[in-house]
Amino acid sequence: MPAIETRNEKLDLRLTPSAKRTLQIAALAAQRSVSEFVLESALARAEETLPDRQKFGLNAEQWEAFQEALDAPTSPAPRLAKLLQQPSVFERGGIGAGIE
Repeated sequence: MPAIETRNEKLDLRLTPSAKRTLQIAALAAQRSVSEFVLESALARAEETLPDRQKFGLNAEQWEAFQEALDAPTSPAPRLAKLLQQPSVFERGGIGAGIE
């Protein structure tokens, strides 16, 4: 169970009157206060932006090593190459056709 943090930090932002009205209407539709709506929305967007780091929990050094491993050339896979040279089940006339 994640630790419960006290909300004691403040974030100020400037916005247009129309943007404020839009947020107020959306918050009302979601049955939330404007602050709750904005915070939930911003955190959801942050999770979309940083999904890999959130799921893996890697520090900067580990993240770099992970990225290098993903970018590294693949190992030869002769069985896969052979499979990809054969006609697919769709080209052979369906599943089960031509299977030995």
